[in-house]
Amino acid sequence: MNTEYHVKLIQEGNRQTLPIPKELKLSTTEVTIREENGKLIIEPYTKKSLLEVLSTIEPLDEEFPDVDQDLLPLDDINF
Repeated sequence: MNTEYHVKLIQEGNRQTLPIPKELKLSTTEVTIREENGKLIIEPYTKKSLLEVLSTIEPLDEEFPDVDQDLLPLDDINF
C-alpha cells in the first residue's frame, strides 16, 4: 500500500528544499535525483565500483605511441 504525503517546498534563493516526512526517512546523507516522465525520482546514492565506471567508457579509436621504444630492456639495467 502506497501512502501519499503533502509537503510544501521551501524556496531558498535558486534552490528548493523538500522536507521528507519522518516515515520516509532515508538511511543515507546523499541521494541521486532525476526526472522520469515528469516525475522526480529520489534514490539513495550508491558509489559505483571502478569496474562499473570503466564499463561505461567508450573504446578509443586511436593508436597509442610506443613510449618505451628507445629504452633499454629491463634485464639490461643495473641498479
